[in-house]
Amino acid sequence: QSWSRGMSYCFHSESHLDTGPIYVRENGKLHVVNQGAGGIQDVTPKTRPFRLFSRSFSVELCMNREDDRARRQRTDHFIFTYTKEGNLRYSAKSLFSLVLGYISDNVDHIDSLIGFPEQIAEKLFSAAEARQKFTEPVTGLRALQKFTEAYGSLVLCSLCLRNRYLVISEKLEEIKSFRGLTCLDLSCCKLGDEHELLEHLTKEALSSVKQLLLKDTSLSDVGLRRMTAPVRVLKQGLQNLLVLDLSCNPKITDVGIGYLLSFKKLNCLDISGTGLKDVDAVIKRIQTQIGLVHSKVPLKEFDHSNCKTEGWAEQTVLQWEQAVMEAIKPQDNLRSRTAALRFYGKTRRVEEVVKCTLVEAETKASGNLQFYKEKVQNCHLPLKKEVAGSHELKNNKKRALAEQERERTSKQKHLCLTVEDWDLLNTY
Repeated sequence: QSWSRGMSYCFHSESHLDTGPIYVRENGKLHVVNQGAGGIQDVTPKTRPFRLFSRSFSVELCMNREDDRARRQRTDHFIFTYTKEGNLRYSAKSLFSLVLGYISDNVDHIDSLIGFPEQIAEKLFSAAEARQKFTEPVTGLRALQKFTEAYGSLVLCSLCLRNRYLVISEKLEEIKSFRGLTCLDLSCCKLGDEHELLEHLTKEALSSVKQLLLKDTSLSDVGLRRMTAPVRVLKQGLQNLLVLDLSCNPKITDVGIGYLLSFKKLNCLDISGTGLKDVDAVIKRIQTQIGLVHSKVPLKEFDHSNCKTEGWAEQTVLQWEQAVMEAIKPQDNLRSRTAALRFYGKTRRVEEVVKCTLVEAETKASGNLQFYKEKVQNCHLPLKKEVAGSHELKNNKKRALAEQERERTSKQKHLCLTVEDWDLLNTY
């Protein structure tokens, strides 16, 4: 106690030094020296709660964060599921799925897929499509070309771009990369004669097209002359064409119809709504030179219901369309502003997309000029009476005999050889 009193006296004498409270342990207890009272008090120190972080500190859990540019390695190699009891269970992914995911992430670096099994290639294409690799501007085109070079029509056999001019303008190179197309619908796109896609129709990559729909595409006689030039001169291009729709193109005249006579394999033709002057003469010309008959009933080949996008890249084309629609979608503030203006009558309502319904109404009013080949069309039309059928058979036999006589006469004309030619042939 005397020692503690001396300490307190010393502190009183040196009160000008503020050293704070001093704790002294005596007999197993902790004492604090109270300078103000001049004595020792038995107190238990108040323990403050231990706080490791400040109150404003926050924690963010980051898992499987991936930088696409750096292309870091994925860590999501496990599949998490729940059992019936509600317990979390995880299982490792197969090596095939891991490799498939890695290749689909780097699909633009593939050198070639020629000779690769199409069963695995289809899974690889769908995996890359799910990651939207084909929507990228440069790498998507490169990857799509590798698939089309190796698999052709499996990637896309039918393409419907009706009333999708924005998709054509934005993804023209990707569309040109498709090979082995059998059906192509470009109706209501207003392409014109100078469009690059119409020039691409004459290339060897689209020689497999059998159904071509060019309704309301602003074509004229100049465009038809360019489109049919490879067929007329080189016997290449659209020589396998079976169905052709050129309706609602008023700039096509009688001169342009003459270029279509080079399509000898045509089964169905639609030239309704064109700028023909002498319709009867055109009907007779088509019937005699191509063998197509004028149909009084609209044909189902031109109702645009059978033409659909089919193939591996079906969802890819849908992704292109969605991206284009989102790009041209008006912003919310502009939309509310225009809605307010429309409410107060300051602006007129304008339709966003020009549909083909008006064009179809015009063609119905002007008349139906659809042609078909009798042998093909009889399979689709209902059966007629027996008498009418017998008359048709007789007429067909007469036409066949007349054609055979024409062929014989033409062969005889070509086989009129001189004596020297016969001597040359006898030497072989």
